[in-house]
Amino acid sequence: MRRVVLIGDSIRIGYQAAVERALAGRAEVWAPSENGGTSENILAHLDEWVIARRPDIVHLNCGLHDLKIERGQDERAVPLPRYRANLDTVFRRIRDEANPVIIWATTTPVNERWHREKKEFDRLESDVAAYNQAAGEVANRMDIPTNDLYAVVMEHGRDAILSPDGVHYSDAGYDLLGPAVSETIRARL
Repeated sequence: MRRVVLIGDSIRIGYQAAVERALAGRAEVWAPSENGGTSENILAHLDEWVIARRPDIVHLNCGLHDLKIERGQDERAVPLPRYRANLDTVFRRIRDEANPVIIWATTTPVNERWHREKKEFDRLESDVAAYNQAAGEVANRMDIPTNDLYAVVMEHGRDAILSPDGVHYSDAGYDLLGPAVSETIRARL
């Protein structure tokens, strides 16, 4: 049976179950028990999460945690140039050491309420675009296909995707993102 590894934002609490159902009988699906976190956290766990598992497909989604600004800070958790370099290293190591199909998934603008309270949601949205563009450039240069989850969110609108608190995805949001992830993976099995 083929092996699929899901790494990224909100997988455990969101679309992992939908992907497992969609790929039942075709692939064994695994994701870390924690969200992927920042690109630096993914890089730190790459041996455990990907290399040692020798998956056939890796669906990788990160960026949201890299974009966060914690209290008392004035810059993103992982600045854009470092994010780009981290993804370059992640993609290269996965390809060189495990050789699966890698699918890059764009990050999506959640945590709206948190950012609105911080009066920086407009900045977040422009930064989501910048981080997605940077990741896309790395993926394109390495001929890695992209799963545009940001487009799914934008097509349906934030109200259809986010929970009422505006901090997480809603069940309906996961119902939209799950098939988008499953179909992209199934096409490459």
